[in-house]
Amino acid sequence: MSNLRVLIIGGVACGPKTASRLKRLCPDADITMIERDRLISYGACGLPYYVEGEFLNINALTHTQVGLPRTAEFFEKTKGFKVLARTEAIRINRSRKTVTVKALDTGVESDLPYDKLVIAAGGSAFRPPIPGIDLKNVWFMTHPEHARTLVEEIAAQGLKNAVMVGAGFIGMEMAEALMYKDMNVTMVEMFDHVLPGVMDQDLAAYVQLHLEDNDVDLALGERVVGLEGDGDGKVTAVKTDQRSISADCVVVAVGTRPNDELAREAGLFCDRGILINNNCQTSDPDIYAGGDCVLNRFINKTVAPPMYVPLGSTANKHGRTIANHIAGQQTPFPGINGTGVVKVFDYTVGRTGLTEAMAKKLGIAYESIVWGGPDRPHYMKNARYFLIKMLASKRDRKVLGVQVAGAGDGAKRLDVAAGTLYYGGTVEDLADIDLAYAPPFGPPIDPIAVCAHVLSNKMDGIARSISVYDAKERMDQGDVLLLDVREPDENKMLKMAYDKVVHIPLGSLRERLNELPRDKDIITFCKISLRGYEAQRILQAAGFDRVWFMEGGHEAWPFELDYLGM
Repeated sequence: MSNLRVLIIGGVACGPKTASRLKRLCPDADITMIERDRLISYGACGLPYYVEGEFLNINALTHTQVGLPRTAEFFEKTKGFKVLARTEAIRINRSRKTVTVKALDTGVESDLPYDKLVIAAGGSAFRPPIPGIDLKNVWFMTHPEHARTLVEEIAAQGLKNAVMVGAGFIGMEMAEALMYKDMNVTMVEMFDHVLPGVMDQDLAAYVQLHLEDNDVDLALGERVVGLEGDGDGKVTAVKTDQRSISADCVVVAVGTRPNDELAREAGLFCDRGILINNNCQTSDPDIYAGGDCVLNRFINKTVAPPMYVPLGSTANKHGRTIANHIAGQQTPFPGINGTGVVKVFDYTVGRTGLTEAMAKKLGIAYESIVWGGPDRPHYMKNARYFLIKMLASKRDRKVLGVQVAGAGDGAKRLDVAAGTLYYGGTVEDLADIDLAYAPPFGPPIDPIAVCAHVLSNKMDGIARSISVYDAKERMDQGDVLLLDVREPDENKMLKMAYDKVVHIPLGSLRERLNELPRDKDIITFCKISLRGYEAQRILQAAGFDRVWFMEGGHEAWPFELDYLGM
C-alpha cells in the first residue's frame, strides 16, 4: 500500500469520504483528490435552510463543526491527502492508467497517474431547454453561491413574487424558505400532484392541502414553456402551457442528472448513471464510482431495477465501501430503499421503498392501506395527526414500501419501515418489532405497527377498505351510501359534502341495522376510520356484503368538507 496511487475525481461528498477513510486505513497510500470548484466538501442539502434563515453564516456549509474551513490545506494537514482545487478532469486514459486534468486558473493540462481511480463527479441540476432560462434572477439551488446570492438579491432588490419550478423535495424546502422571506410563492409542476415519483397521489393531495393552508399557490398539471424578461434582462414572468405567472424571482428544481460523461467517454458501462457492483467498482475493476453520478441497485433486486436517487447519505456510504475495498476490507454496499424525507412547513413527508404507482408499473401483485391517526396517545398535548401508507407483496407478504405525511412524527416510523425493507421483513415482522414505548413518544401499539396490523387484516379478508380517491369516484357516480359512525357532537361540527350520508353513532349501530339498505354499497367512516373499521365488521357480521370503510377517515379526505360549526 505504500506505493498505491489513488486518484479521486470530485470533492463534495463521496470523494472526501473515500479519501479520508482510505488514508486512515492505508496511511502510506498516495491519495490525490481533484475538484473543479474552489469550494470543497460542502453541505448542499442545507442550502434551503440558509435561505430560510435557520442559520445566518453560509460558511457553516463549508466549515467543520468547530469552524475550520475545509480547504486544500485543511485536508492535507488534517486528513493527510492532497487536494487540487480548480482542477478539472477532462479525460480518462484507461490503457495508460492516467487522467488528463486541466488547471482552470492557468489552462495548463497534465496527466496524473493512478493505480486505483474513484469517480465521484456528482450530479448537476437539470436545465430545461426553454427560452429565458438564462435571465437574471433565475436561480438553481445546488451550490452555496446560489443560496448566498439569492438571499442578497431578495434584500437588495426587494423581490416579492417567486415562482418555484418543480414540486420535488427541493421545491418543498424552497417554497417554505421563500415564504419565510415574506414572498408570494407559486409552485409550478407539470405532473398533476406534488412530489411526483416520490409520493402517490392520495398522500400528495394531503400535502397539497397543507401547502395551500400556508398560502403557497399551486399550478399543477402545467408545463413551463418559457421565461419572460424585461429590457434589463431580468425575469418578469413564467409562461406555462396554460397561462403567464408574474415573477421577479424564479427557482428551478426539476431534477438532477448524473455527471457520467467522463465514464461514458472512457467506455465504462452506464445507463442513467454509472453502473457499479456491490463494491462500487465500475466495469473496469480498477475504477470505482460513487455518489450522485451512479445508479444504485434496489435493496431487493428481484423486485425493482436499479434506480437513480441522488442523496448525500448514500454518497457517504459509497465512500466508505470504496475505501474499504481498496484497502482489502470488503464491505459490500447492498443497495438502497429509495428512502427520502422532507419537511413541508409543519409536516413530515417521506417515503421508503416502492410507491403504488411504481408497483403497478413493475407488475407486482400488492395490497395497500392508508392509516391515519395521532403519533402519540390522544391525551398527550403534543399529539399530532399524520398518515401512513403501506404496501406489501401478495405473494410473500413482504413490505414493499411506506409513505408518511402529516404533522406527526413520521420520520421515526419511516426509519423503522426502512429497516424492515432492508432485512426483507413481512407486515407481521414489522408489527412485531420491539419498539420503544412511553406516552411522550408514542402509543402502546405504535402507529407503524397499527398500520401493519390493518394491512395484514386486509390481506386476510378481515378488513375491507376503500381509498379516498375510489370513494370520491363512487360518490360522484351517486351509487353509494356513506355511513357516518361518529358521535353527534362530531357530526355537528363537520360533515361530508355529499347528500347520501346516514349518521348512526357506532354505539347505536347494532340496534339500528334495519335503517340501512342491504342492496346498496355502503362506505363507513369516522374521523380516522378506526370506528369505520369496527362498523364494517359489525355490518359484515350482520350479513351486509357490500360494505367497506374509508381509509384514513375524513382527516385523510383531500376534497370538500362542510365545517358547520366554524
